[in-house]
Amino acid sequence: MLKDIEWSEDRDYKTKTENEPIQFYLDALNNSTEFHLLLGYFSSAAINLLSVGFASFIANGGNVKMVINHLLSEKDKNVFATGQDENIEKKVFDLTDIVGLQKVLDEYDIHFFECLAYLISEKRITLKVIKPKNGNGIAHYKSGVFYDGENYVGYKASCNFTLYGLSENLEELEAFLSWENGRSNKLIKKEIRNIENYFQEKDLSVEYVEIENTEIAIRDKFGSKDINELLIQEEELIKKKRNLIDNKKLSKTIHKILEKINLEIRSPKFPYKEGPREYQKNANIAWIENSYKGIFAMATGTGKTLTALNCLLELHKINKTYKAIILVPTIGLAEQWEKECRNFNFRNVIKINSKIDWQNDLSFLNLSKNFIDNSYIIIVTYASFTKKKFQDFFIGLHKDTLMIADEVHNMGAPGISKILSKIHLEKRIGLSATPKRIYDEDGGNSLDLFFNDKEPYVFSYTMEDAIKNDVLCHYLYYPHIVKLNEIEFAEYAKISKQLARFFDQATGKYLSTDEVERLLLKRKRIIHKAQNKLSVFEQIVLDEFNKRGNLKYTLIYVPEGIEPDYAISDNSDEIDDDISLMNQYTKIVSRTDRRILIKQYMGNTPNREQLIKDYSNGVIHTLASMKCLDEGIDVPRSELAIFCASTGNPRQFIQRRGRVLRKHKDKIYAIIHDLVVIPDRMNDEATFGMEKSIIQKELERVVNFAELADNKTHTFEVFSEILEIYNLNLNDLKQN
Repeated sequence: MLKDIEWSEDRDYKTKTENEPIQFYLDALNNSTEFHLLLGYFSSAAINLLSVGFASFIANGGNVKMVINHLLSEKDKNVFATGQDENIEKKVFDLTDIVGLQKVLDEYDIHFFECLAYLISEKRITLKVIKPKNGNGIAHYKSGVFYDGENYVGYKASCNFTLYGLSENLEELEAFLSWENGRSNKLIKKEIRNIENYFQEKDLSVEYVEIENTEIAIRDKFGSKDINELLIQEEELIKKKRNLIDNKKLSKTIHKILEKINLEIRSPKFPYKEGPREYQKNANIAWIENSYKGIFAMATGTGKTLTALNCLLELHKINKTYKAIILVPTIGLAEQWEKECRNFNFRNVIKINSKIDWQNDLSFLNLSKNFIDNSYIIIVTYASFTKKKFQDFFIGLHKDTLMIADEVHNMGAPGISKILSKIHLEKRIGLSATPKRIYDEDGGNSLDLFFNDKEPYVFSYTMEDAIKNDVLCHYLYYPHIVKLNEIEFAEYAKISKQLARFFDQATGKYLSTDEVERLLLKRKRIIHKAQNKLSVFEQIVLDEFNKRGNLKYTLIYVPEGIEPDYAISDNSDEIDDDISLMNQYTKIVSRTDRRILIKQYMGNTPNREQLIKDYSNGVIHTLASMKCLDEGIDVPRSELAIFCASTGNPRQFIQRRGRVLRKHKDKIYAIIHDLVVIPDRMNDEATFGMEKSIIQKELERVVNFAELADNKTHTFEVFSEILEIYNLNLNDLKQN
């Protein structure tokens, strides 16, 4: 604040004394949010000279109002004209980034002038150009006022607001502090009134000049008159800038401001200037109110990572340190979390997984973890978290360490849930678009207990909320009915009749036996591998290519030989089956047009991170995925998704839909095609109830997709006949 500054004792500032005019400007800029100037000569080189102060001033939300005369350097005339031209595209700068601003303003080059033009375009620097009437003289005022929201500091000076005036000439400046006496207050109020009169064009003693009519200050026109003020030497003078400051008090001030900038470099902060979204703030509040425990059930693409790290950031604001451990299901997600942590400026980040030799990092942390000011983030995969080697270290972490569990449903798995009761960390956040564990009531209960939470959870942000609030993009949904061929249907019917003996018509469920599991798995594989999917898929690909002219930003979810939830072994035949299926779907895309570049994305695919990067940049047009791209992987540029895998697992299909609904500046909406296998009726009353149950299960996914689509009536048209056959209602399915 202005009142806290150690101003010159006699309020005077003179060049080559302890209290330089530059000292005054730096102190005032660093502690105010408004700067009003009434100037004679102006040069942007003065802003450059005062870069550390201006960076702090602008980052704090500062605004400048200037009244200047009609003589400018050519560069300054151009930059003012550029900033005021609404039709010229300007480079965007983050005006809250004090570090970046200081670097830009410290360089008198093209980036400096781009930044200056942006400040003008954003109305952070507004100006009024004046010229005295009846003659060729100039307005030669040299005064101004600073304001911090509470107090004012005014000044009158002999020096112009130029590099030469501030650093080379013998100049002086007198300051007036609003809290000191009546005279100072009167002078400050008069100065503000004068400046406002110029901006409102009430002062009729001057002409008001448009930027394009300002004159260029050149030696030939003005001869030797005030040659140092003609702004022609400043590019040479700027090179001497670092040698200008040898005053101890001034050096101390600059050092103090640089310390503030260095602190900004080290301090964690939200990575986007607009700050967290309102719902992300609400998540933090709800979590705190639930004793720093809870699950955030947030739709894929709504910023779960940012929401959780914002909670850590808020803890840092209180404690001045950050301590967190983040659990993730995959190494790929660990990489993404590390990137986001560093975007928040969390610096001491340690990753732990089977491919990293992490013991040395944790040995250092073990030695220093008892220091109060020690900050760290540990990102560990679930697989490594449960290992004894890591648990021996983990039990020593401070109890105030925040635990963030990404894709939190994984914590309900038997290998992890059995150690939940031993975890001593008191602050806990679980993250998932689909926290509920399907078919695992015990695992779900252990999660609820651990996070002191249950449905509808401490904070929920649904896909419907996200689309409505423009956090996720709108989409069109096109389901396609796929029939089994004769051979497949015969085998399907045979298995179904065997299963009918174990089906309870009253409950709509099967008896739980090994025989039932074996038969269900066998029938499920028929659905997954249905040959007619290939012809339907080929037609979709051809239609989309003809319509779009390319297949850029397309995700294809290829059916796996066996759905992961039903897998009972790692048989090599199944692996070969997967590869065969993947190759079949990939070839269909490749032969559509030889210019299409498609890549396969599987669990054992090398350089997967580079694949995602190339796909996002349009180098790779299409990604064909199997058993991947479900949890957490960020592919916001995706515009088209084709679901060929008939998954009934809500977690899978919700996560997959979320992949393609992420917002991107070049994306208007998304398109989803979904292959839905509907076997023909077996015309056997004994199996009708079971058939209806199967169809109902498949259509629950369809209804989930259709309900939020912009074309949801299309789905009813596609399935109207099937709904009639099985006496099903889409609204009833929606409730399920």
